[in-house]
Amino acid sequence: MVTAKSEEEDRVMGLEIGADDYMTKPFSVRELVARIRALLRRKAGRATNTARPLRNGVLAIDPDRHVITINGTPIHLTMMEFAILQRLAQEPGRVFTRDQLLTFLWGEDCYVQEHNLDVHIHAIRKKIEADPSCPSYVQTVRGIGYRLRAPEHESGE
Repeated sequence: MVTAKSEEEDRVMGLEIGADDYMTKPFSVRELVARIRALLRRKAGRATNTARPLRNGVLAIDPDRHVITINGTPIHLTMMEFAILQRLAQEPGRVFTRDQLLTFLWGEDCYVQEHNLDVHIHAIRKKIEADPSCPSYVQTVRGIGYRLRAPEHESGE
């Protein structure tokens, strides 16, 4: 996080809400580069802690390999489509509002029209659903947003 706010309370809040580091303006480019290198070293050290694949019935998402399969068959998704599906799969059954997904994908300060999200959802459905017009995985919750069907609802109840 780079900001002009330099009070201790601001720094603590920035780190508590998820910033990996906190720098105040003005700063030197050398310090910024050193901090980025340190962060990359820490991230590389954690590379052995791989994320476990996410499963939802026959749908499997392997975040480390960036692979999605259905019944073992690889499905090609764009980076954005993969990010959306992975986020939904991290909490199956949870309804994500459009704003939550837009913020997750593009950040707080970026203005993106909701239609962009709809286009990505439509593309995901075309690729993973047996019948995209009647989706069984990526479900719309009218007036709110989207969710990935929870696995326990797939057994033909």
